[in-house]
Amino acid sequence: MEDTTTGPPPERHVAVFAFPFASHPPLLLTLVRRLASAAPTVVFSFFSTAKSNRSLFSDFSCHNIRPYDVSDGIPEGYVFQGKLQEDINLFLAVAEEELRKGVKVAEADIGVNVGCLVVDAFFWFSGDMAEEMKIPWVAFWTAGACSLSAHFYTDVIRSKSSQLLEGSSGVPDEDEIVDFVPGISAIRLSDLPSGVLFGNLESPFSTMLHKMGRTIAKATAVPINSFQELDPDLTKNLSSELNNFLNIGPFNLITSKQNPPPSKVDEFSCISWLEAQEPRSVAYISFGTVCRPPPHELVAIAEALEETKILFLWSINNDSKKHFPEGFLERTTADGSGKVVPWAPQVQVLEHVAVGVFVTHGGWNSVLESVGAGIPMICRPFFGDQQLNTWMIEKVWGIGVRIEGGSFTKRGTRCALERVLSLDGSPKRIKERVEALKELAHKAVEPNGSSNQNFKTLVDVVTRATL
Repeated sequence: MEDTTTGPPPERHVAVFAFPFASHPPLLLTLVRRLASAAPTVVFSFFSTAKSNRSLFSDFSCHNIRPYDVSDGIPEGYVFQGKLQEDINLFLAVAEEELRKGVKVAEADIGVNVGCLVVDAFFWFSGDMAEEMKIPWVAFWTAGACSLSAHFYTDVIRSKSSQLLEGSSGVPDEDEIVDFVPGISAIRLSDLPSGVLFGNLESPFSTMLHKMGRTIAKATAVPINSFQELDPDLTKNLSSELNNFLNIGPFNLITSKQNPPPSKVDEFSCISWLEAQEPRSVAYISFGTVCRPPPHELVAIAEALEETKILFLWSINNDSKKHFPEGFLERTTADGSGKVVPWAPQVQVLEHVAVGVFVTHGGWNSVLESVGAGIPMICRPFFGDQQLNTWMIEKVWGIGVRIEGGSFTKRGTRCALERVLSLDGSPKRIKERVEALKELAHKAVEPNGSSNQNFKTLVDVVTRATL
């Protein structure tokens, strides 16, 4: 448990709205913890679902951060039907009303009216709330500048894509490479996030992101979990369109340098296994907690690993192990070539000298952790911003490759592993570029670094008395 002492009486009340899914709540809480430390006389009321708050605050408390539960929108006795984003859609149906009610409860409880909203940028309607309350609206984007730009320019992208179709029939060619997204010199249309041009454009989730893109220019500040040296062109463009567009990350580096979290025990001995391996010889494989490659792709990865004899550490849930080729676990364990675990301390693993490549889904947190450790990536994106992140990794930053054909085959996996782990030619350039970005990322979070200076600007926005 962290500090539970009673602090000074609050001089200001900031309401925080978390989007209670995936990595969004812990990232927002990381930001709020930094703000709470920088502004000890400000009280932060943190709104999320009961399930989310239990997870976040089970071993953490702070005198000026107070959790408040809002409904998840799931009716009593409701039976899930297995529809895409079903839980998200139920929550979005009640989110605005629940958060409005929650603010009134917190104001009565704390005894100070809310003077600022710090919210997950997904909650586009919070801009209307802030305008009604005549207070600053801080819209936090948990991912990178590239995906924010895609949503901010959705109407431009749709209009320009329609012009491509003039005189033809059908839909835009998914493989078309275009140059009309400001700040990105070229992008393949199929790598844009789902809901921008392809997919169900009318789903609640797509609609939410479209409205967010249309309204975020009204925000008082738009902090993001990135560093401006990673995307200078995007930063320049978005800074010209948004108020106080602030790169304040990478959070994984700031947390480790300034406010280390309680270390989770390496219960599966990943680090001790890595200690026995040669430098840059191991492929670390993990697709996060949500993404799961289909069985035939798991087989392809396993067969490629055995065929190449490349050392590997694979973090995968126990249920998926049943799809491995017969005897795979036994053979690789016996010869010491591999270690399969249900969980790994990812940041520690990536920072270990034995790791030479990260096989990943391309989620933003994983990308930043890989950059922070200077590790090249092999990407197999699934959904959300992962396709666009992968494009940036391969085509813009030059710090990794997309798996051939977009999914794992034995041949494609083997080629990617051998290519990135090689020390000659293009792999050397990939390693040099990711090392250069690692250095820039670490400099950004130093006391005089760009991210730290941007954070000071954010503190000023959150704590100032008036708009």
